[in-house]
Amino acid sequence: MASPLRRNHGTHHVFLSGLLFQYQAFTPGTESGDNTSLLLGDDSEPQPDLYLRILPEFGGQSTTTPDDYVAGATELILEISLSSRSLDLHRKREDYRKYGVREYLVWVPPLGTMYWFDLAAGVEHPPQTKGVIRSSTFPGLWIDITALANQQHQAALATLQAGLASPEHAEFARRLAAAHAKPAEG
Repeated sequence: MASPLRRNHGTHHVFLSGLLFQYQAFTPGTESGDNTSLLLGDDSEPQPDLYLRILPEFGGQSTTTPDDYVAGATELILEISLSSRSLDLHRKREDYRKYGVREYLVWVPPLGTMYWFDLAAGVEHPPQTKGVIRSSTFPGLWIDITALANQQHQAALATLQAGLASPEHAEFARRLAAAHAKPAEG
């Protein structure tokens, strides 16, 4: 049985899950998931709080197994970290980097801090306590850290909607559609 989770974890989890789901709803070819086992390698089968991936038929790097698991690294993983901060910021981060996760976010509610790692580029952004994170992997995925920390849900949703209305998001959606339209090689 998994460790018990506090209310603080659950309330942040559901809101961040909602942001990723909204992004998915407006970005065909993407999929968000919650507490799903990922088959990264023989020695790594984590179950992150949240993930966002590009579906394989749209050019994503992970696949779906015949028995409905996600195999390979999803493009983005997000963890909500209360008591597991050391594990999330070190061992998990290294494991995700090793297996090819492109972007890794760790939200620490008591500190109102988001740790943001662009693992594909090898960039560790400074911990964010205010402002907006703009995903490098998923254009238009804008997360308002200030609104999140202050539980200003409408403001956080408005920021995401602005990202979804951006030219970068429109171009990303076009690229995904083009990748999906290409015939499979083989």
